[in-house]
Amino acid sequence: MALAQTWSVALVGLEGHLVEVEADIAQGLPKTTLIGLPDTSLSEARDRVRAAVVNSGERFPDRKVTIGLSPATLPKTGSHYDVAIALSLLTAAGVVDRGALRQTAIIGELGLDGRIREVRGALAMTLAAARAGFHRIVVPDLNVGEARLVPGIEVYGARSLRQVLALLRGTEVPDEAPSRAEPRLVSESLTRVPAVDLDDVIGQREGRRAIEAAAAGGHHLFLHGPPGSGKTMLAERLAGLMPDLSTDDSLEVSAVHSLAGLLTNDAELVVRPPFIAPHHTASLASLVGGGSGVPRPGAISCAHRGILFIDEAPEMHPLTLDTLRQPLESGMVEVHRAAAVAKFPARFMLVLAANPCPCGLSGTNQGICSCTPQVLARYRQRISGPIKDRLDIQRQILPAARTITDGEPAESTATVADRVQLARDRQAHRYRDTAWTLNSEVPGPVLRREHPIDDASQKLLEDHYAAGRLTARGFDRVVRLAWTLTDLAGLTTPTTDQTHEAFQLRSGESLTPLADLRPLKGLPA
Repeated sequence: MALAQTWSVALVGLEGHLVEVEADIAQGLPKTTLIGLPDTSLSEARDRVRAAVVNSGERFPDRKVTIGLSPATLPKTGSHYDVAIALSLLTAAGVVDRGALRQTAIIGELGLDGRIREVRGALAMTLAAARAGFHRIVVPDLNVGEARLVPGIEVYGARSLRQVLALLRGTEVPDEAPSRAEPRLVSESLTRVPAVDLDDVIGQREGRRAIEAAAAGGHHLFLHGPPGSGKTMLAERLAGLMPDLSTDDSLEVSAVHSLAGLLTNDAELVVRPPFIAPHHTASLASLVGGGSGVPRPGAISCAHRGILFIDEAPEMHPLTLDTLRQPLESGMVEVHRAAAVAKFPARFMLVLAANPCPCGLSGTNQGICSCTPQVLARYRQRISGPIKDRLDIQRQILPAARTITDGEPAESTATVADRVQLARDRQAHRYRDTAWTLNSEVPGPVLRREHPIDDASQKLLEDHYAAGRLTARGFDRVVRLAWTLTDLAGLTTPTTDQTHEAFQLRSGESLTPLADLRPLKGLPA
């Protein structure tokens, strides 16, 4: 009896699990058995591996062969175990030296001719192998670009099983040697320059203030107004205001994009916050993730640490839009299957844009609205109250005047981004001993206990709450937004000015300084 083992990686969501691939060659009639909870594509590996081994010039054992993948309780899907199975088998047969595969993880699908095909999720698998202490990983040549982004592990790429065997034997390969990729640090990846700039936006003072506050604190945003008023234009410029991702976030976002098949062959780390804009006809599975077989990340996970922009939000199916409620609170989405639960990160900024009505003319001076009251009511109800309550900033965007009379030049993306960076630095310093980095992430009880607002601001919000203008969730969200405006102003504690502006940003009221308003009963002047 001959026994050998190799190692591969199984992905459940974005979490990688090491899989031990054992091969046993025993006396008996020629037969290959695969055990260890394989799915259909993995069960077919018996035929792929046999053909690939023979067509690579090696002899397939004509005895009883048992391939075991453990832990047996872990569901194993996909064809990326092929190369590990083939090498375990050839090691048991004495073709490969047993010490050659020590501390080496292996992923890759085999073609019948022995070629190694590209697989999805190579970056996440490489991360799992590196964290488990492996020194080396063998990947398909087309996956080298993304696998080498992981520091602390040597990455070898090969186009065929023949090349992998040559690598392990230390011999020459007839065509081309396996490419060896050095791990690349995040600083070596090029930062993409935004294709659009905020100084393209004419006027829209309140809209500009809204996206600046959203970028500074990571707040969800709702922009509504007639067609052509600039809602999409503002949303597209929001990503340019956000700073680069940290090294850890960059690796995590890149791993999600790898699993979704969004990374190119010459992959670099995703260092800019992603901007994902699914169409309003997107299905539930495409939005939150899923699919048959291996669950894939959806649009909300691809927007992790970035922006999820849904234009024409009322046109999206209400049930699909409502599925965002749980990820908006937890920053995580779970895709349930009978055998396992796949978890994907989904901490994104949600930006919704909507017209005032189906014809787009309600409340404007651009024409007469043709929508009946019933149609208008149904249209506005398509974005549910619980979703709206989770949107920190809600602004009406009206068309800008054709002539700007104030003569002040519009601020550029770079200028506003500098203020956003300073505000985020202040937040990171304030929450340096916690798990949070942005105001929008801090739970309400923690914020009230550790970072309370002053008595006058508290009284201001309590009166709005008593009048029914704020919900309990909305109360906390206004406090978080007030802290963001405080950070943008360079102050240490929110005053009634920041608290009042935060309430206006959330309620959709026109931004009017508190001093210019007639004091409400019981409120400070």
